[in-house]
Amino acid sequence: MQYQIQSFKVLVGTSKSLEELIQAKFKIYRFTYKILSRSIDARNKEAIYYVYHLLIETNERIQRHSLLTKYESKEEKILYPSWKKPYPPVVVGFGPAGIFASLYLARCGATPIILERGSAMDERIKDVEEFIQNKTLKSNSNIQFGEGGAGTFSDGKLTTNVKNPWIQFIFKELVSHGANEDILYDAMPHVGTDCLRKVIKNIREEIKSLGGHFYFQTQFTNAVPKEDYLLIETKQNQTFQTKHLLLGIGHSAKDTIKHLYHQMHLKMEPKAFSMGVRVEHLASYIDQCQYGKFASDLPKAYYKLSCHKNGRGIYTFCMCPGGYVMASASDEHTIVTNGMSNQKREGKNSNSAILVDVRPEDYGNSTLAGLEFQRKYEELAFKQAGNYKAPANLMKEFMNNEVATSLRSVEATYPHGIHFCDLRSCLPEFVVEGIQAGILEFNQKLKGFYHPDAVLIGIESRSSSPVRILRNENRESSFSGIYPIGEGAGYAGGIISASLDGLLTAMKIVGEDDER
Repeated sequence: MQYQIQSFKVLVGTSKSLEELIQAKFKIYRFTYKILSRSIDARNKEAIYYVYHLLIETNERIQRHSLLTKYESKEEKILYPSWKKPYPPVVVGFGPAGIFASLYLARCGATPIILERGSAMDERIKDVEEFIQNKTLKSNSNIQFGEGGAGTFSDGKLTTNVKNPWIQFIFKELVSHGANEDILYDAMPHVGTDCLRKVIKNIREEIKSLGGHFYFQTQFTNAVPKEDYLLIETKQNQTFQTKHLLLGIGHSAKDTIKHLYHQMHLKMEPKAFSMGVRVEHLASYIDQCQYGKFASDLPKAYYKLSCHKNGRGIYTFCMCPGGYVMASASDEHTIVTNGMSNQKREGKNSNSAILVDVRPEDYGNSTLAGLEFQRKYEELAFKQAGNYKAPANLMKEFMNNEVATSLRSVEATYPHGIHFCDLRSCLPEFVVEGIQAGILEFNQKLKGFYHPDAVLIGIESRSSSPVRILRNENRESSFSGIYPIGEGAGYAGGIISASLDGLLTAMKIVGEDDER
């Protein structure tokens, strides 16, 4: 018989194993168990608990208990109908949306064609290292562009607010291709940048084994309608025929978005996005703030904070315990930051974005104005010191509208160095005021978040796209045969939501009427 145990609490630091605790609690001795979810309850710093949701299988009789119910699986089995359409689909972009769209299509026998403007993983890693070491930026192979998309050089965080039965399928695919099994049950799952690279390469190899064709360093430029297909053109003078073009271009492909709007006349709309800074604390300090005396017994501490002030949302984003602040520009003479952690989260600092809502009315409401708004401030950030140094300040001086002159107890991890300045020189006034208000609010929720030595590094401007490519109930754009997917299309905000969007679009295409 299978049972589920909800909210099974285990005191951090206990010497007994989970199996022993289950035996003692329910008086059973011959059983197997599986962890369905695990979180940390740190509300009381004197007694911190792991909280488990467990699946138990046993033939023994179990007495009724408030934590115990019969288990009923809600997992749905994914189906792979055969691809019976006359042309293979073309997927532009091999980020999360493109990866899971391509994987599903390949398993349906569609032999997808994947066009990625950036490099394959190993070459891309070399290009990123070249930028970090020598400040030589390759416009199509960097932290934003290349195999795996922008999420490859991040913490590999898999948190999402989206509810969908296929999310567990995505997690299981990541595990089957090399991710640690704990992402299936941890409340704050992460793969880690170093591990995620291997996972993506393994998925690519499966797609190739199923007949998928990859073209790296190949930039989509146009789709020309023909009598019964689209002729896909690339910057490298290649052409492909298809009736289904999936656009997973990523939110940094501004040139492609402009072409789609001005030359191909895809209908779009401006949308809200966010801007702000990265904040770095010592990881050991955040661990103490969250876990107190239990800090050494627990994984690196995570936080997620939000508030509303002056009518705007202010929130932390992409928190990287034991991580690093990355130089993430994709355009020359701009500064863009992001956060990254490896699987073991071994870094000395923990960092997170602090972001403030930016609305279409803030940048003019015209369709593509948000792209120019982003670029304006990314260029202003670069002009502060040049040579890819990032504008920065310390938290105490920032809150007092002053400018620090040197680092104190926290060393900045941004690889090209920082330049102390008034962050109003590279961020809108309302964003700076929002960050200041947010820090005070966050300090109420996480005591100690305000630390005078914490380093604020600008700017974070690519958390989501400022434009949405409109699509109908069939996920098709106003241009027949083109299906916008993922973050760049304005329908996702993270690895999992983008992966899901690509998967659902591929499923829709395979299941559509063949006579259409």
